[in-house]
Amino acid sequence: MQFLRSLLFNIQMYLAMPVIGILFLPWALVSRRGAHAGCHAYAGYVIWSARWMVGLRCEVRGTPPTQGPVIVAAKHQSFLDILMIYHAIPRGIFIMKDILKYAPVIGQYGLRLGCIPVKRGQRGVAIKKMLDDVASGRQRGGQLIIYPQGTRVAPGVSKPYKIGTAAIYDQMAQPVYPVAANVGVFWPKRGVTRKPGVAVIDFLPPIEPGLSKQDFIKRLEHDIETASDALLDEARFQRDTGQFDRSA
Repeated sequence: MQFLRSLLFNIQMYLAMPVIGILFLPWALVSRRGAHAGCHAYAGYVIWSARWMVGLRCEVRGTPPTQGPVIVAAKHQSFLDILMIYHAIPRGIFIMKDILKYAPVIGQYGLRLGCIPVKRGQRGVAIKKMLDDVASGRQRGGQLIIYPQGTRVAPGVSKPYKIGTAAIYDQMAQPVYPVAANVGVFWPKRGVTRKPGVAVIDFLPPIEPGLSKQDFIKRLEHDIETASDALLDEARFQRDTGQFDRSA
């Protein structure tokens, strides 16, 4: 039954994307505020429909930054944390995979928001372009969202933090808000089923400018991983097996 509910939820979620995109398109074409409004509407809709269709509630903890410019460095486990983080802040702008700019609706709205596409591979070239794009003013005074591990990482899986986040931190001299998450427990990286429960993202205390790149990345990884592990424990997720502890 949960699989069927999840399937219906996924279908309507993706159908809603072009519908909301078209509804907000006229405003988005003339104003960046319209693009943000459309994306907030879609994120809010998915969060709302997940609650009653598959029993998945979304909870935001900590204090999201509401004044920019700042940097948000987040744990990335599934599409849901993208929506939750974006919905929690007023003017989120993502550093996103270059291929996404060609995706219907997502690509057009992403570019309209000022998101920064980055190609994978050729790390030095990619980082330089990313820094140039950020410095050129494409951030537009919003909250720049980056995933330090560079991709979705399943709960309980270890993956190194990339140097690009430290390079941005060093160049921009702005506070960095780490964000922990457990959303991958309920909305996995792959697959159809969405599990009932409470998906949490937690905005942690900001890391102020002034640290060396090495000290920053160590602090960022420690803060995010420690808090994310605590959220996994709260969700009764066994990190060694990748399964729920249903006897707890």
